[in-house]
Amino acid sequence: MITLVIQGFLISYQAFLITAGGSMAEYDIHIAGGTIVDGTRVPRYQGDLWIKDGRISKIGGRADGVADEVVDATGKIVAPGFVDLHTHYDAQIRWDPWCTISGYHGVTSVVLGNCGFGFAPVAKDFRERSMLTMTRTEAIPFESMKQGMEWDWETIPEYLDSLDRIPKGVNVIQYMPTASLMTYVMGLEKAKAGTPASDVERKEMARLLHEGMDAGLCGFSIQRLGPDSVQADFDGSPMVTDIMCDEDILNLAQVLADRDEGFIQITQGTGDIRADIAFLEDLAAVAQRPILHNVVAPARQDPEVHRRPLRWIDKCREKGLPIYAQCGTGRAGFAFTLEHWNLYDASPAWRAVTTGSKEEKIAKMQDPELRQALMEEAEEADKRLQVIQAGVGGNPRSLVVQGVNRQADLQEYVGKSVGEIAETEGKHHIEVMLDLSLRGDLNVEFLGPDKGSNAEFMAEMMTESPYAIPGVSDGGAHTKFFTGGAYTTDFLTWLVRDEEVVTLEEAHYRLSNLPAHAAGFRDRGTLREGAAADVLVYDMEELEILPNWIGDVEYDLPGGEWRRVQRAAGYDRIIVNGETTFKSGECTGVTSGKLLRHGRG
Repeated sequence: MITLVIQGFLISYQAFLITAGGSMAEYDIHIAGGTIVDGTRVPRYQGDLWIKDGRISKIGGRADGVADEVVDATGKIVAPGFVDLHTHYDAQIRWDPWCTISGYHGVTSVVLGNCGFGFAPVAKDFRERSMLTMTRTEAIPFESMKQGMEWDWETIPEYLDSLDRIPKGVNVIQYMPTASLMTYVMGLEKAKAGTPASDVERKEMARLLHEGMDAGLCGFSIQRLGPDSVQADFDGSPMVTDIMCDEDILNLAQVLADRDEGFIQITQGTGDIRADIAFLEDLAAVAQRPILHNVVAPARQDPEVHRRPLRWIDKCREKGLPIYAQCGTGRAGFAFTLEHWNLYDASPAWRAVTTGSKEEKIAKMQDPELRQALMEEAEEADKRLQVIQAGVGGNPRSLVVQGVNRQADLQEYVGKSVGEIAETEGKHHIEVMLDLSLRGDLNVEFLGPDKGSNAEFMAEMMTESPYAIPGVSDGGAHTKFFTGGAYTTDFLTWLVRDEEVVTLEEAHYRLSNLPAHAAGFRDRGTLREGAAADVLVYDMEELEILPNWIGDVEYDLPGGEWRRVQRAAGYDRIIVNGETTFKSGECTGVTSGKLLRHGRG
C-alpha cells in the first residue's frame, strides 16, 4: 500500500510538472529514490535513474519528464547487472533464454563457449558426436540437447546468426570453442591423438578464427589439463584441447595479435606447474590480448594457496603481460550419485569405473581388480597426505550420505559420513562408497562437506589484487551436482552484508565493471548516462539464495531431465537493455537480451 501511494505521488507529481511547464521529456522507466552503486567504486549516493530506448538516459537531478513506469527503489540498491564470464549455457540458451540459474541471480550478460567446448563449427554428420562430447566434460544431459537444440548452422558465422535470431533474456558474447575448431579442421581421430596440426591445417584454423572474429566472436577458449583431465570426453578419453600442443595454440593467439582484438580464456593445469607458467607467459606475450586464466580459489587455512598465483600474475603484469585471474568465489556444495558423477576424472582408476552406460558402470564397480585399483590409489594419496587426485570432489571419506533412493534397508546410513560407516563396519571407505551405490542402484546420493570458505582470504583476494575476477560459475554445466550460478548473490550476502569484509562499491566493481572490461563488453558493467540499461534493483537485507547449499531438484529440462536449482529472493527488478526480465523473483517472459558481436550491441 505504501509503495502504491509513493508511486502514485510520483506519477501525479510528474503529471503536474507537464501541466505546469508544457512539453517534457518522456522515459520508459524511472527508478526513483534508490541508493546508486554505479560499478566504478564511486561511493554510493542517493539518486534517481531514468531509462529510455534500452539505455540509461539520465542519472541524478530532478525529474524533467514522465515515465511509462515508475519503480520505487526507496531503501534499495540500484546497480549494474552482473557479468558472468565463465558459463556453459551453449545448449541451454536454446530452451532457456534467461540462462538460469544465473539469470535468477542478477546476471545480465554471459560468455559462451568456455574451456574450448561448444557447437560450432560442426559438420552436419558430427552433430550427435558433438553433443555426446558435452555429456561428460560438462555433464549436460544428452536427451535434453537432442530435444532442445534445433541445428541450423555449420560454420561460425551461421552459428552466430542463429544465436542472434533466437530469443535471449541475457546478453551474450561467444568464444571460438577450440575443440570444435580442431575437430572440424583436423578430423576427430587426428585431433584426439594429440598430433600437431600440419602447416595447412594451422593456416585453415587461423583463417576460420579470422572469419569468426569478423562475424563477431570475442576470442577463443581452451581447456588444457593433460591426458588425465578432470573433465574428460564421454568415453573417458581426454578432450582434444587437453593434449593440444603449444604451437597450435600460439597459432591462434597470433590471429588475435594481428587483429589487436579479442581475448583468450584458458584453464591450464597439465600437472607440470613450471611448464604451465612458462606457456601462459608465452601465450600472453604472443597474443598481447587479455588472458582469463582459471587460476585460484582460496583454501580454508593456507593463504599461500591464493597468494602464490596472484603474486605470479603481478609479476606478469610488471612484464606487460595482460593476464587476469578468474577466481572461484562461490560456495556451492556438491551432491552427486555415481550414476552421473564425472568430477573424479583426473583419477584413471575412478574414470575407469564411472564411464559407460549405467549397466557397464555397475559391472565395473563389482569388478575386484578395478575396486582394488581404487583402494590402492586412495591409500597412496593418504600416504602423501593429499586429497584424492581427482580433487574437485574431495576425499570420499568425508562425503555424507544424503539420500538412499527411498530404500528402507539403507535409511540407517543417511546423515553419516563414508568414513564413519567404514569404521563401524570394518571396511575400506572406497568399498563402502561402491557397495552403498550398488545397493541403491547407483542412486545413493553423497553430499560434499562444507567447504568452510575463509571470508578473510576471499576478501584479500577480491580487494588487494587488481586483476582478480570473481565467479567461474560453470553455469549450465554439472547441473545435477552443484549450483555455481548463484555466486553473485552469495558474494553480496556473505562477503558484503554478513561478514562485512568487502565494501558494496568494491563488490559491484568486481561483479560487473572489471569482468566487462576484461572481456571487451562495450557500454556495460557500469551505470552511466548513455550506457546500456542493464540494471538491478535489490533489497540487501532481503537478499537470499533459495534454498541454500545444494538447491532443489526440478524436472524442467527437455526430455524430462532434472537439475539442481537455487532461486533468489531480494531482487526487485532485473532489467536487461531497458526491459524487466525478472520482477520480485518471477520471470516476466521478456527476452530483451542481445548477441553482442565484438562486445557491442
